[in-house]
Amino acid sequence: MKVKAPESFTYRGGNRAVLLLHGFTGSTGDMKKLGKYLHDRDYTCHGPLYRGHGLPAEELVQTSPKQWWEDVENAYQYLKDEGYEEIAVIGISLGGVFSLKVGIELPVTGVVSMCAPTIGNDVDRLNNRMLSYAQAYKKFEGKDAEQVAAEMDKLKEEPMSSLQEALDMINDTADKLDLITSPTLVLQGSLDDPDYRNSASIIYNEVDTQHKSLIWYEKSGHIITLGREREQVYEDVYRFLNTLPW
Repeated sequence: MKVKAPESFTYRGGNRAVLLLHGFTGSTGDMKKLGKYLHDRDYTCHGPLYRGHGLPAEELVQTSPKQWWEDVENAYQYLKDEGYEEIAVIGISLGGVFSLKVGIELPVTGVVSMCAPTIGNDVDRLNNRMLSYAQAYKKFEGKDAEQVAAEMDKLKEEPMSSLQEALDMINDTADKLDLITSPTLVLQGSLDDPDYRNSASIIYNEVDTQHKSLIWYEKSGHIITLGREREQVYEDVYRFLNTLPW
């Protein structure tokens, strides 16, 4: 079965623009509901799809974090070119790292980091996520168990240098959190892995702004934009955006 790949999206609203960033092996589908919620409240929302994402894992491993970051920069510039002077950035997981990196390197009105890691020391975790994604994608394509197993064995032999590059980017961003001076909101699921939970407190403590908050979601895991408490997440993000000095 041919799987329809997800796409970047833009919901045009008012003059306040929001950049929405998905995570590693994720897609714009992780951010669309939040984007629609904010668009319904007059925000312009743009969510880029990074190269290789939403495609078979064999294509994803041919891309790199450097390219994904370029896609984020291009998405930011797209909003600028469209005339939006005031931009806030929101990201989840690796997209949360990217949102922090945007806050470090580019002018933004505010930063929202959701379930972002600051500890990049576990290649095996990323490798397992890649393989889980690959297996789920192949099953969704309708391939039988024998074909899936054969393709998975072949994929495991592929070099995945991008995984270490992603960890290096996570560590580099974590080292520069004190360069973030824009208002910052940190959101974290309490049922997420311990490294992510610890990272939330690190981000909150390290960013150099008095306008910051850390909110926990007791019934949520990692992708809180699609979890049981997603409506509360959307409301909290909207409330934060309304406090920004647009």
